[in-house]
This record gives sequence, C-alpha cells and structure tokens, in this order.
Amino acid sequence: MREIVLDGPGKNALSTAVMGAALEGIRSAGDEPLLVRGQGDAFSAGLNLKEIGTLSDEGMAGFLALLDDLVVALFEHPAPVVAHVNGHAIAGGCVIALCADLRIATASPAVRIGLNEVALGLELPPRIFKLARARIAPPGLDRVLLEGGLYDPAEALRLGLVDEIADDAATVAQARLDKLASHPRETYRGMKRALREGVLHLHESEMQAFRDVMLPLWCTRRGLLAGLLKR
Repeated sequence: MREIVLDGPGKNALSTAVMGAALEGIRSAGDEPLLVRGQGDAFSAGLNLKEIGTLSDEGMAGFLALLDDLVVALFEHPAPVVAHVNGHAIAGGCVIALCADLRIATASPAVRIGLNEVALGLELPPRIFKLARARIAPPGLDRVLLEGGLYDPAEALRLGLVDEIADDAATVAQARLDKLASHPRETYRGMKRALREGVLHLHESEMQAFRDVMLPLWCTRRGLLAGLLKR
C-alpha cells in the first residue's frame, strides 16, 4: 500500500508542485493500492489560486493539462484507491477525491466538500466534467454542478460526493482499502479496467472546443480567482 499525501500551502492547494508530486507518487506505485489523503486538517482546498494568478495563457494551459494527467492517473490506477477525505475537499480537491474507488470522509460538520466552479464563473474542463458525470449519480449531479455549493459531509454523502462518513475516517478508510486489496489482484484490475476504459477519453472536437472556448475563459478569470485570496 502507498500513501499519496496532498501536502502544500493554502490547505494543500493544488499547485504545480503538489500535483507533480502526487502524479509521481501514483506512477511510481505501479499496481500497489493507494490511500489518498491531505496533510494536516484538510484534504485539499482546491487549485492554487495564487499560482494561477501568475500564469501566462500558455502556463494556464500547462497547469490544467497537469491536472488532467493527475486525474487520469488516479482514476485509471489499476489497483484499489481509497480517498480519506480528512478535511475540506473543495473544487479541485473534490475532483481528486472523485477519482478514488471509495471516498471516506470525516463526519465533522465544519468540513466543506463540493464543486463550486459555476459560482466562480467557470465551467469544468471536459475531462473533469466526464469524471463528475461518471462518479456522481443523478439527481445529485445536477445539483452539485449547477448549484456550485459547498456541503457538509452529511449532505455530501446524500449527494453522492462521498461514499461514507465516519468519526474516525482514517481507520475506516484504511479498513476499506484493506478489504478491496484482499480481492484477487488480476480480477480487480480487469473489472476496474472494464469500468473505467474510455470514460475520460476526449474526442478531437472536444479538445478543440476546450482550446477555443473554455481555456480562454479560464485565462480571463485568473485575476478574479487570484483576487479571492484577498477576501
């Protein structure tokens, strides 16, 4: 078993460094089971807005491409993956949690979980939209994406953002991973491949639409996003 620990400033905000370290850890794990958690009292508070505010258009494209690579690597990891959502999992942090086979969240009512991009004037990049559609069942999907809310763990459970909440989420997450890892490895790999194959694939027309429409929108909003840090 390997631990992938999201560890960085701003409640483990997803910077280039944090995403790069997580991606390297996943790739080096081979076919070992993964437990994903955040350092300290947060899972991840989302994308690193401070870094986003400094990016050129080209830099923004590279930043979002790295996020895509991380999502694909975690979602398609051949072995069991359990997310221990030990604190806030907001926007990009929630995206990372959704990649896991099971998501076990702390029951603390102070924690917030959700995809609030619409509230910030942003659409989900196409591959992340496909992830959300695959991992959140209707009617929760509509509410999560269109409301753009941040929910306490009990409501996140009702909406399908997490699979289970527990007071001792660390112990439960480890137990769930141990159970999944006890299954025959080749059988698990084959079933997971069948479930995940092609789910995140983008057609050329979708990639072109992202480059022509969505990426420019993200670039024009970067100043506003960086400004959220000053509130």
